[in-house]
Amino acid sequence: MAARKRYAIVGTGARSSFFYNAIGQDYSATSCIVALCDTNQTRMNHRNKQLENIGHGSVPTYIAADFDRMIAETKPDEVIVTTIDRTHNIYIVRALELGCNVVTEKPMTIDAPRCLDIFSAVDRTGGKVRVTFNYRYAPHNTKVFELLRSGAIGKVTSVHFEWMLDTSHGADYFRRWHRDKRNSGGLLVHKSTHHFDLVNFWLQTRPLSVYAQGDLKFYGRENAEARGVTRFYSRARDSEAARDDPFALHLDKVPTLKGLYWDAEHEDGYYRDQSVFGDGISIEDTMNVLVRYRNGAVMTYSLTAYAPWEGFRVSFNGTGGRLEVEVAENSYVNSGGDQGAEGAVERKSILLRPLFEKPREIEIPEGEGSHGGGDKILLQDLFGEPKTDEYMRAASHIDGAASILTGIAANKSIATGQVIFVDDILKIPE
Repeated sequence: MAARKRYAIVGTGARSSFFYNAIGQDYSATSCIVALCDTNQTRMNHRNKQLENIGHGSVPTYIAADFDRMIAETKPDEVIVTTIDRTHNIYIVRALELGCNVVTEKPMTIDAPRCLDIFSAVDRTGGKVRVTFNYRYAPHNTKVFELLRSGAIGKVTSVHFEWMLDTSHGADYFRRWHRDKRNSGGLLVHKSTHHFDLVNFWLQTRPLSVYAQGDLKFYGRENAEARGVTRFYSRARDSEAARDDPFALHLDKVPTLKGLYWDAEHEDGYYRDQSVFGDGISIEDTMNVLVRYRNGAVMTYSLTAYAPWEGFRVSFNGTGGRLEVEVAENSYVNSGGDQGAEGAVERKSILLRPLFEKPREIEIPEGEGSHGGGDKILLQDLFGEPKTDEYMRAASHIDGAASILTGIAANKSIATGQVIFVDDILKIPE
């Protein structure tokens, strides 16, 4: 039997549980965690208790400054990067330089210089970087790829893509470190990377040019004041004003959030429960993007972060008809605990409208678990026995770059009011 693959996890916040739960519970025969790394010791201690609870056992912990020592002492084969977005490149590059392959959460990074650093490290070291685009693996999204690849609507000429984040999930980005664009690149990089990657994947192409507009229309103090709000607070903890606010997050009521953040904030001053109507928010909540692709197709895209329901609608127009997709997802806040309900699909439909024929509903395979069943298939691809994937869903650093460059170009377009050509930001290898 082959030796188990060894993983170190850097960044032990909410998203890390997606990986360590899978390794500790479902893939212990093929994989193991050998170390945790973070800027916060309390948070790592909390994660070690959870590793013990799932039967994996605790592992050595290393403060971020000791990343190199962690690699030398624990000898991981791969490093899983789940830190805040602006530091992804630091750990991706250093892990590659120290001889490890990398699995990174999306987005791969947040701007072109950081992206270039990653490309350079891959070229220098010959290492591999996997970006975890779980939406590719959801059966309904794979079915869309299958239909388009089959020519069901001929050559795709245009796409209209609308994504709604509701007042639970959408609001959560405005409580956390994501609210500062310097950390996350804004939602057009952090969240939309999923959506832009899906279009790249579905159409098997890459973006050519981008024009965008975006504003903060709902969240933030100024918008709340304009709606007549008079009671404000900076964070929910110990705040009377937050007690009856439906947008407030009460960390003490969610054990995992309390352990990860409430109990850990004395070390780094990070507040997980900031007010979504506070000052200091530099990301947009209302975004519209126009993208032209290298294959000639054009996409209109919108993202709203304060919608009354969660999910997306996407329509493809082609020379042979039209394909219409609607997916409604459940509402959630990423608590870093049980991922089972995250992104669970409440309803989904795919309607094929060929030219000169009656429309017909397309049967969609049922998926199990979170993100419409995509997480389970992705985790098998990452940690299970290797299998051939006819859909080629595994995403490399090149795929990671192609998705974020749409968002990076969109941010530049918002700032300048100009159409941005992606190659002027960073030319992606063919």
